[in-house]
Amino acid sequence: MVFRFNIYNGLSSLDPAFGAVQSNLWLDNLLFNGLVQLNEQLEILPCIAKTWEISADGKTYTFHLRNTVFFHDDELFINGKGRKVIASDFVYTFHRITDQSVASKGAWIFNGKVDAENPFVAVDDSTFEIHLNNPYAPIMGILTMPYCKVVPKEVVEHYGKDFRAHPVGTGPFKFKYWRENDALLLLKNENYFEQDSLGKQLPYLDAVYITFIENKSTEFLKFRQGELDFISDVDPSFKDDVLTKRGELQPRYHGLMVLDKSVYLNSEYIGCNLIHDPKNNPLTHLKVRQAIAYGIDRKKLITFMRNNIGLPAEHGFVTPGLSYFNADSVKGYSYQPELARKLLEEAGFPNGKNFPEISLLCSPSSEGICNFVVEQLKDIGINIKVESMEGRAIAEMKVKGTADFFRGSWVADYPDAETFLAVFYSKYGAPPNYTRFNNKIYDALYEKAISTSDNIERNKIYMQMDQLMINEAPVIPLYYDVVLRILQPHVKGLLNNPLNLLDLKTTYLAK
Repeated sequence: MVFRFNIYNGLSSLDPAFGAVQSNLWLDNLLFNGLVQLNEQLEILPCIAKTWEISADGKTYTFHLRNTVFFHDDELFINGKGRKVIASDFVYTFHRITDQSVASKGAWIFNGKVDAENPFVAVDDSTFEIHLNNPYAPIMGILTMPYCKVVPKEVVEHYGKDFRAHPVGTGPFKFKYWRENDALLLLKNENYFEQDSLGKQLPYLDAVYITFIENKSTEFLKFRQGELDFISDVDPSFKDDVLTKRGELQPRYHGLMVLDKSVYLNSEYIGCNLIHDPKNNPLTHLKVRQAIAYGIDRKKLITFMRNNIGLPAEHGFVTPGLSYFNADSVKGYSYQPELARKLLEEAGFPNGKNFPEISLLCSPSSEGICNFVVEQLKDIGINIKVESMEGRAIAEMKVKGTADFFRGSWVADYPDAETFLAVFYSKYGAPPNYTRFNNKIYDALYEKAISTSDNIERNKIYMQMDQLMINEAPVIPLYYDVVLRILQPHVKGLLNNPLNLLDLKTTYLAK
C-alpha cells in the first residue's frame, strides 16, 4: 500500500527545527515524534513520554519516557541499527531550537519561558525535566509542535545543515530518498512503537510517495486520473467545478471522490496599524475601524467567494474548534451598513468625505477576497485601492510598521487560545503584534491567563481578552477557515483535524 499525494508549494526542509510552514510540518509529522501528541479532537496524549507530572508551583514538568522508542536505522549508529531514545536526546533537541547558530524559527517557543541556567535536564535515561521561569499553562500544547520532535545528536552533527535532506527520526515512516522539486519517498518504519486499539502495529501503509507539481490544475487532473490519493484544498480557479455554492461536492463527482471537511484553527482577517502616521492614517481612529468591520457582508463573501467553505467571522479573533473556549460568546461585527455610515460620520468622514486614500496590501492569491471587501466598503463611502505584492515584501513592511492596512491569516500553532491572543500582547512586539495593539488591561489579563492551570478558568479569561480586543478592532476578522480534503474512495482511516496535521498512522487503501 503506497499512499500518494502532491505538495504544490514546495518543500524546504525535512529538519523539524524548520517546521514553520505546512508542507515541512506535514513531513515532520510522518518522520518524527515528540514527548506528546494530538489526536483528531486536539487532546494532548502520550507519545514518547508515557506519563508526566507538574510540580505544585507549576514551574517543573517531569516526563517519563518509554523504553521502546528507537531512532530509524542509520549507518551512524552502532551496527547501523537505530539507537534507543533517551532523555539527553530531548535536552539536545530543545537546546538546539534556541541555538542562534541554528536559526530555527521555533526559538520563540522557549525564549523567556524557561530557566536561563538549567532549562532542560536529563535526570536519568528515562526521566526528562523542563524548568520554567514562571507558570506557563500553554507549554503542553507547545510541546506538540514540530520543533519539539526529537532528533539524534550524532546524526545532526554529522550532516550539519544537510540534515534537512538526511532526516533520522522515530516516526511511523523513515526516509528513503528526496529528489528536490521532483519526488520524495518514505518507507514504513518496521520498528515503530505505537499500536492500534487491537494491538496491531502501526502504520498500515507500506510507503508514502510525494510529488511536487506546482500547478494546482495539473494536480487535480492527476488526482482525477487516479495518480494521487488525496489533495488538500480546492484551487479558486476550479472551485465552482468541484463544489456547489453550499460547499458540497458537485453531483457529477459523487462516487468518484470523497469530500472531507473539518473546522480549521485559522482566522482570516484584515489588520490595521494603530500607531503609524496618525495624521494621514484614518485607521488609527477606532470608529473608522469599526465602520469598516460593520461594512463587510461576511455571509455574502463566504457564499460567493468561498462556495461556503468557511464560517463568517462574526465573533472574535479566536476560531471555533478549541476545547473550553466558546467562540460564540464573543460578540463581533455583523453586516450593518447604516451603522457603518453613522460611525464614519462620527469619525469626521460623512459619506466618506475627506477620507484619505489608503491601500489594502495583499498577496496575489488574496486579490479576489480583497477586491470583494473594497467593493463592499464603497457602499458606505470608503474608497480603498487593492495593492498586490509578494508576501515577503508585505511581511517586511509589517515588521517595520509601515503597512497600515493589510490582509492576513493566523493559523494556530497549538490547541490553546493563547496562540491567537498572544498576537496582541504589547510586550511581544512585531512579530506577532503587527497592529501595535497596546492595552494595559489586555496585557494584565494575558499574564493572568497563562499562569492559570485550570482550563475552564483560563478560557474564561481568554474570552474576556478576545472581547476586549475585538471591541478595539485592531484586526477585522473576515472568516474562519475549514480544512478541506478530497480523497479517492479507497482511502480509509485518514483522520482530519482542526490543525490540518497530516497523520497517516491509521490510513490504509481499501483496493
